[in-house]
Amino acid sequence: MKNLNDQIKFPCGLTMKNRFMLAPLTNTQSYENGKLSDEEYNWLTMRAKGNFGLTMSCASHVQAIGKGFPGQLGIFADEHIEGLKRLTDEIKSHDSLAVAQLHHAGMRSPEDIIGEQPVCPSDDEETNSRALSIDEVKRLRDDFIEAGVRAKKAGYEGAEIHGAHGYILCQFLSSDINKRDDEYGGNLENRSRIIFEIIDGIRDKCGSEFLLGVRLSAERFGIKLGETKKVCKKLIETNKIDFLDMSLWDSFKEPVEEEHQGKNLLEHFTELDFKDVMLTVAGNIRTGENVHKVLNNKVDFVTIGRAAILHHDFPLKVMENPKFEPIELPVSKAHLNKEGLSEKFIEYMGAWPGFVGK
Repeated sequence: MKNLNDQIKFPCGLTMKNRFMLAPLTNTQSYENGKLSDEEYNWLTMRAKGNFGLTMSCASHVQAIGKGFPGQLGIFADEHIEGLKRLTDEIKSHDSLAVAQLHHAGMRSPEDIIGEQPVCPSDDEETNSRALSIDEVKRLRDDFIEAGVRAKKAGYEGAEIHGAHGYILCQFLSSDINKRDDEYGGNLENRSRIIFEIIDGIRDKCGSEFLLGVRLSAERFGIKLGETKKVCKKLIETNKIDFLDMSLWDSFKEPVEEEHQGKNLLEHFTELDFKDVMLTVAGNIRTGENVHKVLNNKVDFVTIGRAAILHHDFPLKVMENPKFEPIELPVSKAHLNKEGLSEKFIEYMGAWPGFVGK
């Protein structure tokens, strides 16, 4: 059984004090212009105080048109830096790594929120999204890179590139969605090109000591498991990232695609040779036993979402009790408020079936 307090040393040289990362969780608490609110500051810093070794802020959009939900924390303009600096200073004061997640919702940007037609690798009638021109694709790439630079200026020790959950980089990866016939469409090398160019740019501008990760989906959202594994192998071989964050939804379920069944999703990724790159996974890791089960399956550290909402100090509770189980659902609004969720966040969580009681 792995020691939960083991330090994780990343290829960039940074160390993480334990095996717990806070998942980048949508919380709708910041201002509509993307500036940090006190509510989001309190929510995140409370998790750093709760002993998460890495505190990742929620998906932060790199272009105004890439906003995916109300109250989203932004990183698309220099006016965001001041608030983010306040946030990162406090996170780091608790010996937690401060990491930004760089995001663009693409065709998942609601038109009524962004005030214009959403963008996508290709025209998409269902979401009324328009295809990006080649110049816009390159602008998108450069804005992801500039957001990485902005994150460093704001005191973040690293950034995660969000290539999962059907957002724009995931849309580029999907052959179902991406119908381009230029160098950013067609075969997998072209469809994944923008991600590798973003990595190259951030690494070049932020240096070798900047922590850099990528989040990918294993399936759903037009994603094929076999292609995701190929992208993972190439990411590892580039020797330019520090960790891969695999969003599995349920770590121990079998893949949807019949050709890949016979082993669970977790096994599909732990069988890869990660060399020096660290592996973290998210997906139904809600109890102390879940944590140990995942870590004992060749995973370096766990990414905690729902359990971190219920208990700001989930890492401490699991360290004290390997069989710790979170409070039963539905949970009261008073409990969530005590755990650092504002009324806006609690209202958002009300959309999760059976999560919020009275």
